[in-house]
Formats: sequence, structure tokens, C-alpha cells
Amino acid sequence: MVQSLNTAVKPFTATAFHNGEFVEVTEQSLIGKWSVVFFYPADFTFVCPTELGDLADHYDQLQKLGVEVYSVSTDTHFTHKAWHDSSETIAKIKYFMVGDQTGTISNNFGVMREGQGLADRATFVIDPEGVIQAIEVTAEGIGRDAEDLLRKIKAAQYVAAHPGEVCPAKWREGEATLAPSLDLVGKI
Repeated sequence: MVQSLNTAVKPFTATAFHNGEFVEVTEQSLIGKWSVVFFYPADFTFVCPTELGDLADHYDQLQKLGVEVYSVSTDTHFTHKAWHDSSETIAKIKYFMVGDQTGTISNNFGVMREGQGLADRATFVIDPEGVIQAIEVTAEGIGRDAEDLLRKIKAAQYVAAHPGEVCPAKWREGEATLAPSLDLVGKI
């Protein structure tokens, strides 16, 4: 079962490939800033590199928003390095590529495919306190869109900074928000 909204990320320790090095990543790495944990089934596949490349193309924008990205698959950190070294698309990645060969992280987030040893396509937006604020899970053949992820992060950050306001459908930064109240009931 997928980990629920408004719950804290469960403990984990893993090794990631990041900026040409192997580094340790834990749930504590997510504390103090907004984070995206981006699960995908496997390295050297078909839809996965298109998603990871799209995310890499938007990484600078995410960084400007104070967001760190952690891509996670059940491959090892060694496999991540080999893929990074051999693929033009994956070579663009500047974010953490986390190896979850034990399946601990995928199981903690509830996205491990039963009996397959692979994670589902799942995205978790996590606030600076380590609490999940948004979740997206798609079927195998359905790739995700980094532009929409950016929109969701901006909305989550806006709502966190403006208690009492909410972002309506298709909300974009700078557009009107809503302040739920009794006066608003039935007028939307």
C-alpha cells in the first residue's frame, strides 16, 4: 500500500550516485528542504530514461525552488553510474540516483511491485519536515511530466507558506487562490 499523504518518510539508508561519487542518503537527507523522491522501475529501459531526462532538464528550476531530487530504482548505485556513463540522456542528471537493491525504500513508500523486485512509477513531494505532501503513481507505460511536477511543487509551497489558502485546479504561480469559508460554499 502506497505511503499516505501527510505522513513522515520512514527511515532508510542507501548509497546514491551523485556528481561522480557514491554518497550515503538517508531519510534525514530530506529534512530541511523540499524534496522529490522519484521512483522508476529500472535502469537501461525505455520510458524511464525519458522521464529522468525530462527531470534533468528541469533540475535547475527545481533547485531555484529549493527542491532536491532523489531518483530511486532497485538497481545498484554501480548500475546507476554505468548508465550515467553510457547514456547521453542520463549523463545530464545532476540529482541523486539512489540504489535500492534491498527494496527497503520502495517497500517503505509502498511502491514495490509484488514478486517483481521493481518499483512502480511513483513521485512523492516531501516538505522540509519530511512529510509527504503530494503523490503520483502511474502504470508502467505512462510517463510523467516534470512541468506538471513543478506546478504541483509550487502549489504545495504556496499552500505551506499561506495557511488558509488553497490552489484551485490548473493553478499556476501568480494566479488567484481560494480562501475556503462558509461564504464560498456553493459559489464556485
